[in-house]
Amino acid sequence: MALITLDQTITIAMSVKDRHKSADWYKEMLGFETIFHIDDAGWSELQTNTQNVTLGLGEHVEPVPGNCVPVFGIADLDAARASMEQVGVQFDGPTVVVEGMVKTATFYDPDGNALMLAQNLMAAAS
Repeated sequence: MALITLDQTITIAMSVKDRHKSADWYKEMLGFETIFHIDDAGWSELQTNTQNVTLGLGEHVEPVPGNCVPVFGIADLDAARASMEQVGVQFDGPTVVVEGMVKTATFYDPDGNALMLAQNLMAAAS
């Protein structure tokens, strides 16, 4: 049995220079549809052709090619993080909260690969 329970959603997060331009490219090349652009947060999200899998585009001045982080949805990030830290999983700093939007925490597998947990706060805000 797994230590934590994920909510069966995955966002593949990537760094890009221009989220709007990239979103257009993914729509044209792969048929993805834009879910939203949150300009204040520098974040865009697109629906892929795979159920429950989205592509997240984080805007950065100098994106690093190949920098891709799988983001796993979770109902209670704080409880999951506490359980994982209790068994020695390393996290990258404190949990980040964007009020009314999302709560995230980056952690590392045994080989140093970055992964992230994300709790959707938008459903709770409405």
